[in-house]
Amino acid sequence: MTSSSTPAAPSATQESENTAFIGRQAIVNTQREVFGYELFDRSTASFTAASDAALLFNALSYAGTEALVGRKLVFINSTHESLVGGHLELVHPNKVILEVPPLPEGCTIEDIEARVPIFSGLRERGFRIAFDQNVLRHNYSSWLPMANFIKLDMLAIPEENLPAIVKLAQTRTQAQLVAEKVENQTQYETMKALGVQLFQGFWFAKPDVVQAKTVRPNQAIILQLLNLVRNQGSTTEIEDLLKKDPTLSFNLLRFINSAGFGLSVEITSFRHAVMILGLKKLFRWAALLMTTSRGGSAPAVGQTAVVRGRLMELLATELLAADDVDNAFIVGIFSLLDSMLGIPMELALESIALPQPVIDALLHKTGVYAPLLELTLACESGDDDSFARITDALQLSNHQVNWAHLQALAWADELTNMSA
Repeated sequence: MTSSSTPAAPSATQESENTAFIGRQAIVNTQREVFGYELFDRSTASFTAASDAALLFNALSYAGTEALVGRKLVFINSTHESLVGGHLELVHPNKVILEVPPLPEGCTIEDIEARVPIFSGLRERGFRIAFDQNVLRHNYSSWLPMANFIKLDMLAIPEENLPAIVKLAQTRTQAQLVAEKVENQTQYETMKALGVQLFQGFWFAKPDVVQAKTVRPNQAIILQLLNLVRNQGSTTEIEDLLKKDPTLSFNLLRFINSAGFGLSVEITSFRHAVMILGLKKLFRWAALLMTTSRGGSAPAVGQTAVVRGRLMELLATELLAADDVDNAFIVGIFSLLDSMLGIPMELALESIALPQPVIDALLHKTGVYAPLLELTLACESGDDDSFARITDALQLSNHQVNWAHLQALAWADELTNMSA
């Protein structure tokens, strides 16, 4: 019987690298009910088109929008460069409000008006746009019809000017007004009396930071996926590649089932995910994954998960129906999610939609896949007693199991050599 060592847990350095820090502050209405959340990237001090994309991508793919913002709206600070980025193709427009700053000092009226077609295109796609009080300045008049929200900075506007500014916004736009940086009850009461309905600031809630555990696929595998999609690879070819990297497949299923993607049904198979996403969005998703990846989780963990998935798939082929074979692979390849994420398996599985029999096997070691997982672990650890007991119960021969294990090891080694 073949055996291999159990992979080591991620180091402290890997733990740090595999964490995205996302700031979150509530925006509330006059009843103090949460209307939405503004998200901030706390992982970087610079704010660029790339950091905007990474923030939105991490919030959807890693933090899990259900845990981060529930079903509330998401306000995302956006550079002008990021407004034409492909990452916006990957989110449900109804979920996201894009906060757009004024242009730098010295820009011309022509520069300002050149942005209007971009805003118009975003609104046609379903996005809503928020500006700050600078949009009320005369030279930004062409932007006013594009405003869904106008955020009024209580620290930047003199108190005596507030009534005039609020009246100007109410008469010249259809935008909802948000009083931000509200720090005391007097500011709140003043803005409420002027007709403002939404509020944000320390008086209601200080920003908190959500630490989002990330699983970083091997960049060589992402490149293979990008090349395959670019060359119009078949769904079967793409599905086969996803099966070879547990972190890649995990991220895809978690992303496509996030609230930000806007689907009404859960997607639990790689093939279905590829078909729903389509080649264009799949390419953009993989490209963003490449830009936000910092090198992947511990290689031994990923390789062991691939061996487990392939071995369970081969064993299931001898015993189960075709649909169950696919699920057996998922059980094996996701059996180390707790090691990859550094959190208990129960928490890891909350961020991804999986069939109940798969969850039963991973969490409770019960159901049709549990004996196959137990046998796979016995092969891995060299536990002869468990190996003999389970092969006998499943009516599998030593030769069948050992041959399948050797094939699984060879398959994983071939993947490693391909990715080197």
